[in-house]
Parts: sequence; C-alpha cells; structure tokens
Amino acid sequence: MSQQNQILNKDEIAALGASLRGIEQKLLKQSQQTGITRMWFQGEEPYFDVFFELKDDEILWFQFTLRGKSLSWDSRKARFQTGTTNELNYNDVSFYAASKTIENDIQTNWEFVNLVRSILETRATENIFTKALKLFN
Repeated sequence: MSQQNQILNKDEIAALGASLRGIEQKLLKQSQQTGITRMWFQGEEPYFDVFFELKDDEILWFQFTLRGKSLSWDSRKARFQTGTTNELNYNDVSFYAASKTIENDIQTNWEFVNLVRSILETRATENIFTKALKLFN
C-alpha cells in the first residue's frame, strides 16, 4: 500500500491482523475518569497500531493507523473519520512517536475504511475486535 490506497491481498491482510500485539496496561497512561480503560495494539510494521478507549466495556473512541493513513471513530459523533498522519514525513519532529498528527480527510476514504474492516475481521474471535467490527454496521 503506497500513499494511494492499493488493495492488499488476503495473505497481506491476514499477516497485518496477526501481527497486532497488545501493549501491557501498565505502560499506558490511564484516564483520570472512573470506568475508562485504554487498550493499545501495535502491529509488526512501523506506523501500524490500534488504540481503544472504553467505558463500561463499550468503545468510546478508537483510532487505527497504517502506513500514514488513519481511521477514527468517536461515540459522540458515531461516524468514521479518515485522515493522513505525518508519520511518513521525514523530518526531525516525525521521529518522535508523541508528535503524531492527523490531518482529517474532507471526504471519507471508504477504500481505507473497508481495508481496516478486513484487517479487524482477521481478529473477530477477540472481544475488543468484535466490538469494533459492530461499528462498521
């Protein structure tokens, strides 16, 4: 997948899904709000991760980033927002993980939304990914 979205084959999608590993909870900064938990999964590829924020086991927000593209969902808006990250820009600031910025797309990139769904489907037996997949309906 380059800057333009290219369709990945099933093996590539499966490999991306299989590479996601949960980051230990103790490494995540937790919310100050009661009942809010955070989950973070990093893929084997650079610039590939999924972050969830939950309240009472329901997704409040999630963000999926892959190869300079992002998809986010917020329960307050209940819609998808795609965008482009600065992670593939090569300058001094982009080398610091905390400096990731996202520029929202004017129009939703449905090809990327469908790719994200396909990757998440490879983990559909896991509770958090099942919850995320319901947001696509």
